[in-house]
Amino acid sequence: MLGIESWKPTLTALVMPPVPFLVLVLAGARLMFSRRVTAWLLVLTGCAGLWLTCTAALGIGLTRFLLAPPPALGAAEIAELRRAPKTGILVLGAGRYLLAPEYGVSNLKPYTLERLRYGIWLSRVTGLPLGYSGGVGHGGDPGPSEAEIAARVADREFGRPLRWAEGESRDTHENAVRSVALLHAAGIERIVLVTHAFHMRRALLNFSREMQRTGKTMAIVAAPLGVHAGEPLEASDWLPTAEGFRDTRIALHEWLGRLMGA
Repeated sequence: MLGIESWKPTLTALVMPPVPFLVLVLAGARLMFSRRVTAWLLVLTGCAGLWLTCTAALGIGLTRFLLAPPPALGAAEIAELRRAPKTGILVLGAGRYLLAPEYGVSNLKPYTLERLRYGIWLSRVTGLPLGYSGGVGHGGDPGPSEAEIAARVADREFGRPLRWAEGESRDTHENAVRSVALLHAAGIERIVLVTHAFHMRRALLNFSREMQRTGKTMAIVAAPLGVHAGEPLEASDWLPTAEGFRDTRIALHEWLGRLMGA
């Protein structure tokens, strides 16, 4: 009511790396002429933190330890879904662009397109109906919702129209609140939930809580994508990379989101 929710993206950015480690470095610089030992400790800790948060090793480790993503669906599980009655596939949103100049219209962000593509693939191989949940995120500019864009992309570019499109939710909690009501009313008894592996535990928790709150019980089948293949770490994984920094931020973002119930 006070507009606080619109500040969520900004507040998240301030508590996520690299900001905390930059603060340590600046604090150390400030103390350099009065408390040299403390100052150097802060500077070195900040620099070490900046280095580690940019490594694939930390990103992978945090994802496994903090998020514990479930495994990807196997061939046997997909085959079982082909015979599952009253089952629907639900893709969760991950952001949109109001305008993609190359297309001249709005578009979905890369993670969102990956989820939609996997959901469409699952729908094709299982014959199950497909739905999408995603509106305009907290602090987002007015315009077409993710669900509207996803419906257009699914139909025009993949030839697979959506059965359901929920475009009012702003975060994972609201995905669950609105989708559970929508799918339960449609007679769905089993949801095949499609989202990235790093997001799956938070999504499952929100959907389970909403079902417990409303008494609308449905089985949930986790269908994560982007699951780490489990290769052993190499020396190069301890070197800073853009991908390592991305994975670390995602792991911490998902962990904070789960703590906050978002």
